[in-house]
Amino acid sequence: MRKKVLVTGFEPFGNDTINPALEAVKQLEGVVIDEVEIVTQVVPTVFHESIKAAIKAIKTHEPDVVICVGQAGGRTQITPERIAINVDDARIPDNQKNQPIDEPISEDGPAAYWSTLPIKRIVHQMRKDGVPASVSNTAGTYVCNHLFYGLMHYLTNHAPQIRGGFIHIPYIPEQTVENGSPSLSLDIIVSGLKTAAVIAATEKDDIREIGGTTH
Repeated sequence: MRKKVLVTGFEPFGNDTINPALEAVKQLEGVVIDEVEIVTQVVPTVFHESIKAAIKAIKTHEPDVVICVGQAGGRTQITPERIAINVDDARIPDNQKNQPIDEPISEDGPAAYWSTLPIKRIVHQMRKDGVPASVSNTAGTYVCNHLFYGLMHYLTNHAPQIRGGFIHIPYIPEQTVENGSPSLSLDIIVSGLKTAAVIAATEKDDIREIGGTTH
């Protein structure tokens, strides 16, 4: 039976005119790999509105898995996130000039949610395929973590049969011409996300191997 994976990607934000998450989503829409179908949704880089857009897409597509994707400038690898925390602490305003500082995402929610994706198995397979990857232990406190937490809060309370999580990706080369930051090609990022979608849809159990990082 075919599995369906919903992948979301953010619009550009801050001073960037490109967001690799959005560019990856454009290439992933409608892709089918080994009986795994990928559907996509663009989400605004806006607190609360991003969660609403993701939930609407979940209700529309009824996926088996949801993977939200966001940019983490400065990282050198694709990094599935382990945990989402219940706080907004924005370094810069979002795309609607909201800048919450030390505010809970959900007043009645827990301090944190774990990803329900097999994150170490995903990293293991990405590396086997030649894609730089590692587990991340912090999704930050900006809109990425906000969406990750909001996704898991919704799934926990309304659709526990759906697995969900978040993956951060580096800049793509055209974003780093002037600042010298690390980057990965869009082709490598898309390849890694395809791997993540297939593993998340077809492998229920994670693996145990060394994977702790400082980020």
